[in-house]
Amino acid sequence: MNVTLMINGLETHARFNDQEVEALHKPLLRQLAEKQKQLQRRLVVFLAAPPGTGKSTLAAFWEYLMVQDSSLPVLQALPMDGFHHYNDYLLANNLKQHKGAPHTFNVQKLTDALRTLHQPESEWPQYDRNLHDPVENAIAVKAPIVVVEGNWLLLNQPEWQPLRALCDFSVFISAPPERLSERLIGRKMRGGLSRQQAEEFFRVTDGENVRRVLEQSQPADMLLCMDEQGGYHQN
Repeated sequence: MNVTLMINGLETHARFNDQEVEALHKPLLRQLAEKQKQLQRRLVVFLAAPPGTGKSTLAAFWEYLMVQDSSLPVLQALPMDGFHHYNDYLLANNLKQHKGAPHTFNVQKLTDALRTLHQPESEWPQYDRNLHDPVENAIAVKAPIVVVEGNWLLLNQPEWQPLRALCDFSVFISAPPERLSERLIGRKMRGGLSRQQAEEFFRVTDGENVRRVLEQSQPADMLLCMDEQGGYHQN
C-alpha cells in the first residue's frame, strides 16, 4: 500500500506491506476503537520509540486508515515535539546542543496538556520546523482517539514516570541500534550533511537517544519490532 501522508505540514510518501496492514494495523485500530467505545470518552494512546523507527509516519498512517474505514472513530496523531523548551531557554542553560534529549523538554507542560485530553476539546502545541520553536495551541484536538508519539513518553525516570498513568494504551517500537544508526545517518545525509558529519551527529546526539530509549523505557501494553525493510510485527 503506497500512501501520501501529511506529517508536520509536509507531504511524506510511505509504503506499507498489505499483509502487515491486514494482520497488524487494522486489528490494532479496531482494538483501540473498542476501548474507546467502552470508556465513552477520548482514548489516549502513547506511541513511544527511539529515533529512526518511523513513529511519526506510523501514527499518520493509522490516522489515514481510520479515515478510510467509516465504521471506525476518527484518530488524531499528536507529536511530542511541541513540548521542547524554547530556544531562549536552551541557550540560557547551555542545552541547545542537546536538543531532543529528555532534559530539553518541558515535562510539566506536557503533563498538563495530557490531562486536558480527557476534556471534549483541547489544544496542543506544534513544533515549527522553520522557527525551530514550539507554537502554542496550534492543534485543535477533537478526535475521540489520539495517538501521542515521541521518544520519551515511557522513560523510566522520576520526572517522566507519571505520564504513563495519563494514557489508556501504550505501544513501543523496538529495533536493533545498528539498524537505526544507518537509517538516521542516511536521514542526515539526505538533509545535506556529509557522511562524516552525519556519523558525528549520530555519535553525539541520535546514538545516545537511541540507546536511552531502548534501555530505559517502561514496558508498553504492546511491543512492535521494526524489521530490516522498515516494516513492523508484534513481538
